[in-house]
Amino acid sequence: MISDQNSNDPNMPSQKPRLRVAIRNQVQILPTALDELLEEGHEARWVWDYVCELDLSSLLKPIKAVEGGAGRDATDPKILLALWIYATVKGVGSARQLAKLCEDHIAYKWICGEVSVNHKTLSDFRSQKGEELRNLLKNVSASLVHEGVVTLDRVSQDGMRVRANAGKSSFNRPKSLKKCAKELERQLRALERELEETPDEIERRRHSAKERALKDKKKRLTRALQAQEELEGKREKRAKGSGKDARASKTDPEARIMKFANGGYNPGYNVQYSTDNDSGIILGVEVTNSGSDRGLLLPMARQIEADFGRLPGKYLADGGFTVQKDIEYLEKRGTEVYCPVRQEKEKLERGEDPYLPLKYDTKITAKWKKRMGTEEAKEIYKERAGVAELVNAQCRNRNFWFFPTRGLVKAKAVATLFALTHNIMRVISVKKAATEAS
Repeated sequence: MISDQNSNDPNMPSQKPRLRVAIRNQVQILPTALDELLEEGHEARWVWDYVCELDLSSLLKPIKAVEGGAGRDATDPKILLALWIYATVKGVGSARQLAKLCEDHIAYKWICGEVSVNHKTLSDFRSQKGEELRNLLKNVSASLVHEGVVTLDRVSQDGMRVRANAGKSSFNRPKSLKKCAKELERQLRALERELEETPDEIERRRHSAKERALKDKKKRLTRALQAQEELEGKREKRAKGSGKDARASKTDPEARIMKFANGGYNPGYNVQYSTDNDSGIILGVEVTNSGSDRGLLLPMARQIEADFGRLPGKYLADGGFTVQKDIEYLEKRGTEVYCPVRQEKEKLERGEDPYLPLKYDTKITAKWKKRMGTEEAKEIYKERAGVAELVNAQCRNRNFWFFPTRGLVKAKAVATLFALTHNIMRVISVKKAATEAS
């Protein structure tokens, strides 16, 4: 009865009430600095601070735009390096994805500091600055050696297979490769005729872009035919057939089909890391298209010697690296090698002593075999898994499962970036712990 009386009351308002409602699509200009949007102690800040401490003169030297001269200002290499390191930590490997994050994510926007970047700039920096990245890795590691953090007392090496940017279907025999090359040549000639007959400037630009793409494909096909000839020669040398069945990829001619940890065979590269046992710092990086680790121990040891002026005291690697001439070379120069003796398990199962010297063993390799039979050597060798395989696992956790680039040179640049990121984050973690303790 009360509600009925109120509804008939002439004093009650009949219009819809006015309310303040939420509006979220209105553009606002907020007086906030980027520095205020990223909290203190954020990981991106640590990465930026460390990058600012590095000597980046090798990255600055090629820049042609100078004060008082013509040309557009170049992007600060510190920004590009910090972006890639932070992106690698977060498992971002795509240049396009990183460029998008620089527009949307506050941490990446903070690193950019209002400097615009596009995916091509980011991609070119990663793939074309391989030598500069390698020098940075060497300098970071050398400074840690100087500080006594890296001792080079014990170094472990391990390899991991990483998928190439090519599919199995891109691997063809010589007949198919030559057929593709002829078809590309036909398309190029047709495109050149169209360019001559096209007056419109926009269409000419489109045709020019197509021509560049076709010429790039033609270069890859030429390299694929060269790679096929190399594979053919290797097969014949190993007496495994005529080599006529050898196939090469027209997408990434330097990639090879190799066996992966899951038992499958896919196009890939073999990434090698050597790591200091005491600090967990990566000292050496190499990328090959060999499906086996045999013969890869000595080149990495020589790289360490060239970079740091001396060989490690002890060198640890699994049985896949066991090559007697490599072991003899290192042992002669004072490095104790800890690699399992070949067919060790099989011989033990048959009741044979795998540590006895054979007729082709030298005094040095006989000494190595005898040492590997001791309990002390077996305990030292156990350290390898906790060091080298841990590095591989951390790379996998950062999404290092495939190469976004093509070719050995660019693949090594990507692998070096992962190693540099690993080392920088190791140093940052120590600095963080010291800051929190104080």
